[in-house]
Amino acid sequence: MRTGAEAEGLDGEASNASMISGASSPYQPTTEPVQARSLLGGIRCDLEYLRSYLGILKVVEVVLALLGFICIETIMLCSPCGGVYFFEFVSCSAFVVTGVLLFIFSLNLHIKVPHVNWSLTDLVNTGACTLFFFLASLVLACINHGTSAEIAAVVFGFLVTCVYGLNSFLAVRKWRRGDSGQGVTTSSEYTRARTASRGEVETRPELA
Repeated sequence: MRTGAEAEGLDGEASNASMISGASSPYQPTTEPVQARSLLGGIRCDLEYLRSYLGILKVVEVVLALLGFICIETIMLCSPCGGVYFFEFVSCSAFVVTGVLLFIFSLNLHIKVPHVNWSLTDLVNTGACTLFFFLASLVLACINHGTSAEIAAVVFGFLVTCVYGLNSFLAVRKWRRGDSGQGVTTSSEYTRARTASRGEVETRPELA
C-alpha cells in the first residue's frame, strides 16, 4: 500500500502534468468572442444621418421608387409591354439597392467595413438610378395606353429621377472631398474598437 507522502507526490505530479499539457495544447481560447462583442456593440440607429440631407434624400428615393413600382404592378393588360417591364425592373432594383444602402448607413453598419469606399458606392448607385429611371420614365411616357396607373408611374418616375439627380450631385461633391462614407471618425472608431478588444485580451492572460 502507498503511504500518504507517496500519494501526495503522485497527485502533485499529475497536477503539474495537466498544467503543462494545458499550456502546450493547441486548443486554447481565442479572442474571437471578444472581437465579436466589440463589432456587434457598435450597431445603433444613426438619427443624425436620417435627419441629414443625404438621409432624407435616401428615404424619399425609396418611397418614390416603391410608389412607382406599385403603380406599374397594377397594370394588368399592356401591348406592347416593353416599357412597362423596363420600368418595373428599374423601380424594383432601385428600391432594393437604395433601401439596402439606407439600412446600412442608418445603422452605421458601414463602420464595420472601413475598407469599402462607401461614398463611391453611393455615387455609383445614385448615378445609375438617375440614368435608368430617366430612360424608363421616358420610354413609358412615349409608349403607354393612357391609363391612370401608367401616368402615375411616369410622374413618380420623373420625380424620383430628379431626387436621384440631386443626390448624385451631392454624392460627387462628397466623393471629391475624399470622404469615404465613414470618414476619419469611422476609422478612428474602428481603431478604438480593435484597441479595446486587444486590451481586454491582454488583461485576460488565459486568452493570450
